[in-house]
Amino acid sequence: MKEKEDHTMEHQKHDHEEHNKIKEEQEGHEDHEDHEDHEDHEDHEDHEGHEGHGGHHDHHAMMVADFRKRFFISLILMVPILILSPMIQMFMGVDLRFSGDSYLLFALSTVMFFYGGKPFLSGAVEEFKAKSPAMMMLIALAITVAYVYSSLTVFVLPGGEFFWELATLIVIMLLGHWIEMKSIMGASNALNELVKLMPEEAHLIKDNGDTEDVPLNNLKTGDKILVKPSEKVPIDGQVYEGNSSVDESMITGESVPVDKGEGDEIVGGSINGDGVLKFKVSRVGDDTFLSQVIKMVREAQESKSRSQRLADVAAKWLFYIALTAGIVTFTVWMVIGGDLHFAIVRAVTVVIISCPHALGLATPLVTAVSTSIGAKKGLLVRDRAAFENARNINAIVFDKTGTMTEGQFGVTDIHEIEVSKEELLAIAYSMELNSEHPIAKGIVNKGKEENVKRMDVTDYKNLTGKGLEAKVDGRNIKIVSPGFMRAENITFDDEHYERIAQEGKTVVFVLEDSKLLGFIGLSDIIRESAKEAVAILREMGVESIMLTGDNQRVADYVGQNIGIDTVIAEVLPQEKATKIDELHEEGRIVAMTGDGVNDAPALAKADLGIAIGAGTDVAIETADVILVRSNPLDVVNILKLSRATYRKMLQNLAWATGYNLLAIPLAAGVLYTQGIVISPAVGAVLMSLSTIIVAVNARLLKID
Repeated sequence: MKEKEDHTMEHQKHDHEEHNKIKEEQEGHEDHEDHEDHEDHEDHEDHEGHEGHGGHHDHHAMMVADFRKRFFISLILMVPILILSPMIQMFMGVDLRFSGDSYLLFALSTVMFFYGGKPFLSGAVEEFKAKSPAMMMLIALAITVAYVYSSLTVFVLPGGEFFWELATLIVIMLLGHWIEMKSIMGASNALNELVKLMPEEAHLIKDNGDTEDVPLNNLKTGDKILVKPSEKVPIDGQVYEGNSSVDESMITGESVPVDKGEGDEIVGGSINGDGVLKFKVSRVGDDTFLSQVIKMVREAQESKSRSQRLADVAAKWLFYIALTAGIVTFTVWMVIGGDLHFAIVRAVTVVIISCPHALGLATPLVTAVSTSIGAKKGLLVRDRAAFENARNINAIVFDKTGTMTEGQFGVTDIHEIEVSKEELLAIAYSMELNSEHPIAKGIVNKGKEENVKRMDVTDYKNLTGKGLEAKVDGRNIKIVSPGFMRAENITFDDEHYERIAQEGKTVVFVLEDSKLLGFIGLSDIIRESAKEAVAILREMGVESIMLTGDNQRVADYVGQNIGIDTVIAEVLPQEKATKIDELHEEGRIVAMTGDGVNDAPALAKADLGIAIGAGTDVAIETADVILVRSNPLDVVNILKLSRATYRKMLQNLAWATGYNLLAIPLAAGVLYTQGIVISPAVGAVLMSLSTIIVAVNARLLKID
């Protein structure tokens, strides 16, 4: 009983551990994946990155524009190359030959080779420097062999050229890369649209009190900003004057406006209500919330997942296989037939058909699409590897306050004695309107929900360590703690009180003079979505565990209401990470969900760290996934999206790898005697179709 009394002293001095979070000094969260591998296509051109919000976005835009330009110019060049090609003329049954046409064909093909083929040639150099051969080296090898051999037939060697095959291969591969870059660009656009939510200027309050509209780029930390009613908050800051309600649905997904007053944090992009707010800028540039959102999307798209590295390894081995198959094919056909031209055609075809373009697209496109889906659902994926491995999670650890609960008091019990329930609430509501205490806010919110009529309150004062006292409609009213009741020897229903207290609830008593009018029980509000999330996770075969620093009684009550079987309570912040280690030792693959403050060490220790409530520095530093909407159901969406992403990657990898393994022997000519032969052009077309199938399949990714 003493514990519960202490819990409510000084107007219940609410000492729930979660309401006094200890900020941990965090070291930078190291990515699970290194970036030694070449960047996916971006190193193939020497484009400089851009600083600021749109840097990565602009870089992708430049890449898309570059491939689009090269594709169309190469497409235009391909037309006369095809017309001038003797083999094409033969196929079409026409004769357009003229003196010097082969030299013109050579000139056009040279432009095609060096201009259209530049991304592949420079990409091959990068792969060679990195000692990581993959699709760019294969494409470069194919077009180089085709160009060199055809050039030799013009000037030195007898035989037929195949410049037309060089041209069609380059055009089709440029088209494939353009499709890829557009797909990635489309996913990148999803969160870059957030930048448009920001106003271009802010009302800067000068030293003399006057205001001046200045561009956001000119603001610095500590500047004083004025936000008028209905305006967008221009940048992150801390309120120092004024009161208003702010619509933060862009940030949290919650439609209910949040009251803001002195000392409260506000985030750029949210919308001010009817009041006037003055705040000091707390974060500028890359440190602001929206900048961090953009940064997380960039990291999500650039980081190499294990599945992607597996694809890179497959491409590397396929390169060696293709190169070996090409050499063997050339050697065998030279031995069998002695036809240099035919042997080269077969060898080049093998190289073309083996080009692991679709294999290279198999996972990046799925990654891009899953990132976009996650962003639309409020899931900001910071570490792709941890996210994709989330499919294996079999235990999720939830923090209590702010995760499974709202992190604020709500009225759960109203026990009337001398007055009606409505009058008891009205008295408490009217008095607590003057207080900023969390318990007071809980009672006030309940009063507002019930549309309680405000009574006249005068002579309001705090009773230090005891509660409040005031005249309500001329009546002497006190709202006090159990400790005050016992100290004053005022009797109350111990049995009823004890039952509520055992549920971890805080109780306040309402007195008129020394007469008990009734008492009110409050507790941290349990999120309805938490109950649903736990139920769905159980169906998915994932165990839910609650880890909290709160006392065992409170934790058990919350766990029972939510439906969690395993409750670990009275855990200090530094002990939470140890608990994660213990779960690992038991063989569990663990995700940790918390608010990213006192849960930071555990978030970093877990196989998947999930921060509920975006925008805190510690969450960005430690979590692998950020839940923008602070909704436990989004934890379910993480697992569903991870599993769906993995399935889609397997489908694409199976198609790309299976296609190449089947096509190589056909390209080598093993069925030549049966009349089945694949030319380089046909090989390029089939390769492009494979790429398109992979891209379309990636776009079909979705979750329920």
